Amino acid sequence: SYDLLTERLNRFPQGAPPSELLLAILRMLFSEKEAGLVSLLPIKSFDAEVAARAWKMEPAEAGKVLDGLADRALLLDSEREGRTVYTLPPPMAGFFEFSMMRLRPDLDQRALAELFYQYLNVEEDFIKALFTAGDTQLGRVFVQEPALPPAVSDGTLQVLDYERASSVIKTATHIGVGMCYCRHKMEHLGRACDAPMDICMTFNGSADSLTRHGHARAISVGECMGLLEKAYAHGLVQFGENVQGGVNFICNCCGCCCEALIAQRRFGILHPVHTTNFLPRVDASACTGCGKCVDACPVEAMALVSAEDPKRPRHRKARVLEDACLGCGVCVRACPTGCLSLAPRAARVFTPVDSVHRAVLMAIERGRLQDLVFDNRAFASHRAMAAVLGAVLRLPPVKRAMASEQMRSRYLVSLLSRMKA
Repeated sequence: SYDLLTERLNRFPQGAPPSELLLAILRMLFSEKEAGLVSLLPIKSFDAEVAARAWKMEPAEAGKVLDGLADRALLLDSEREGRTVYTLPPPMAGFFEFSMMRLRPDLDQRALAELFYQYLNVEEDFIKALFTAGDTQLGRVFVQEPALPPAVSDGTLQVLDYERASSVIKTATHIGVGMCYCRHKMEHLGRACDAPMDICMTFNGSADSLTRHGHARAISVGECMGLLEKAYAHGLVQFGENVQGGVNFICNCCGCCCEALIAQRRFGILHPVHTTNFLPRVDASACTGCGKCVDACPVEAMALVSAEDPKRPRHRKARVLEDACLGCGVCVRACPTGCLSLAPRAARVFTPVDSVHRAVLMAIERGRLQDLVFDNRAFASHRAMAAVLGAVLRLPPVKRAMASEQMRSRYLVSLLSRMKA
């Protein structure tokens, strides 16, 4: 059952590489029966009737199982047109985090934290798969708005609404706050920093489900804006869902505990995190070389180098390591002399429109499009067509063209042409 659940998790673009540690985590979160049932659930949202057909049971019985899983934040539920629909979230950002967003008497969270640490921070296969495969990633950084310069009249500085965490907060249908998964995990290991703990923000559908089931606390726009200011004051980076609209989470991350920022330091050349559209600019004439920007940067993207001043041979100045920089603006706010400011990047960073757009892009890049198209593996026809499409999509371009001619499928021709585009 746990092997089947692992296979199901890896049909989604954000998977979880098989490992004995992963199996140990899944055994703590799911019973063997639950693992077998969840392995049959589709990727797209579904209701109790769909689950009942996959599980070969009555809808009322299936609904009870689904509600129990939602109570433990293993599924997310919402109301649509008078019916309850469910979604199996990926491990991250998903049920891994949800298991640590509050104190849970039903879980040995210390043991779970140790497993998470070994699986995510030591083995590294999960982090590499999550943050370095493909060009489209799970999360992006929001610019610290107090670090932005005043708008200029010539239009060279453009800050769009979706680039502002404050806009996400003010437009969300639901807002919740919970315990920071990363720092909670590190606390059990004796490695947590002193950054605020209850500051993990969820929005919209995820917040609705998590607050109803007690895994997050429902808060107002005003309280959430206050938490954002608190995060700014502690030099935390806002790392959120990589979409323009319908953002479901914003984490307030420190460099020592957060997996995303740790991945940026370790694998920065592979661009594990989508940056903002800004970069710090150093006014060398005003820089004193105090090093406060270096200390503040959570991903080691600031350095002190020689100022090359023959009159002061020991004088140093700040330098931005652009390939590693997130463009968050934390260093700008830490600078005591005002010699750092944010300027636009040479090319704007692409952000998917919504979660569906991002999932399709990630699936194409990771060779998993067939799993999204033929979603319901409970049906033999879906399993067979997913295997056929997966084989076709793995062919070299010339053979792919030959296959499309041989199969005479308008659908396949259209799909391949879209992939080329």
